[in-house]
Amino acid sequence: MHGQVMPPPLVPLLASFVPALWLGVVLAISFLETPLKFRAPGVPRTAALSIGRVVFRALGRVELGLWLIEALALWGAGWPGRSAAWFAALSAIVLLQQAWWAPVLQRRAADAIAGSPASSGRRVHQLYIVSEGTKIVLLPALYLSLAQTLAI
Repeated sequence: MHGQVMPPPLVPLLASFVPALWLGVVLAISFLETPLKFRAPGVPRTAALSIGRVVFRALGRVELGLWLIEALALWGAGWPGRSAAWFAALSAIVLLQQAWWAPVLQRRAADAIAGSPASSGRRVHQLYIVSEGTKIVLLPALYLSLAQTLAI
């Protein structure tokens, strides 16, 4: 590509690796671990909620780390193709989840563990589930966009 500066070879690989890894994390935690812990024999609901609070707090931190790595990799790759749009949509979801929905759900779980009546948050829980489903669409879309544009 004459006259165009190419990113270092590792940058496109990193930019495409992160969405694949992130997708695996979301699928493993949100769609496998979470529902299973509530069906495990002998695990009281309060224990499952307590474990869920710890797991989702950790998941949030991991996702923010993956988001930052992806942002830097996309920046280093020059925001190729449609990747900026897919990443912007993904960023909006991560922001909503971490800044608004997760704290509401953490409080709701704490109330349930303490035996208090459930605080508001049922609708937020539904939105969170839908947003997780949306991520499992956006992450492969980001990956495919990068694979096509960067010829990975």
